[in-house]
Amino acid sequence: MNKQSPECCGGGETKEQQLLTWIQAHREEKGLALPALQKAQELYGYLPVEAQRIVARALDKPLTEIYGIATFYSQFSLVPKGRNCVSVCLGTACYVKGGGRIYELLQQKLGIAGGGCTEDGRFSLDACRCLGCCGMAPVIMINDDVYGNLTGDELDAILSKYE
Repeated sequence: MNKQSPECCGGGETKEQQLLTWIQAHREEKGLALPALQKAQELYGYLPVEAQRIVARALDKPLTEIYGIATFYSQFSLVPKGRNCVSVCLGTACYVKGGGRIYELLQQKLGIAGGGCTEDGRFSLDACRCLGCCGMAPVIMINDDVYGNLTGDELDAILSKYE
C-alpha cells in the first residue's frame, strides 16, 4: 500500500475526528470494522490507507485485517472515485451487443483506463457484470442514471450532461 499525502483525503483532520467520534459512539456494537469502513468511505469518498489506519488503531485491530475487509467487499474502493461514476455493463447480453466496444470508447473519451479517475475528478470508470437491463443492452450507468441501446455515437452527448 502506498502512503498518500493528507491532501488526497480533502483535509484529513476534520474527517479523522468525525470518523473517530462515530467509532466512539458505536464502540459497543459487535462487528464494528465493516460499518466503520463504510463510515470512512462515506467521509473520504474512498478508503485511503490513512482512513484504514485510523479504523485499525481505533478498533485495536491489525491494519492487515482492516485491509482484508476493505479489499474483500466490492462496495469499497481504495482509489478515489470521480464525482460521476460510470459503470459499463459487460454481462453476457451487453457484451454480445457491444458492451466491450462501449467500454473501450469511454476509456478513450475520458482518457483513463478502467478503474481510473479523470485528473479533474469529474469521472471514474468501471466495468460491472450486470445492471439488470439486459433488454436494453448494451447499457451504462452514470451515478443512478441508466442509458441503454447504445451504439457509441451518443456517448459525447451523455457525458456532456455531467460536465
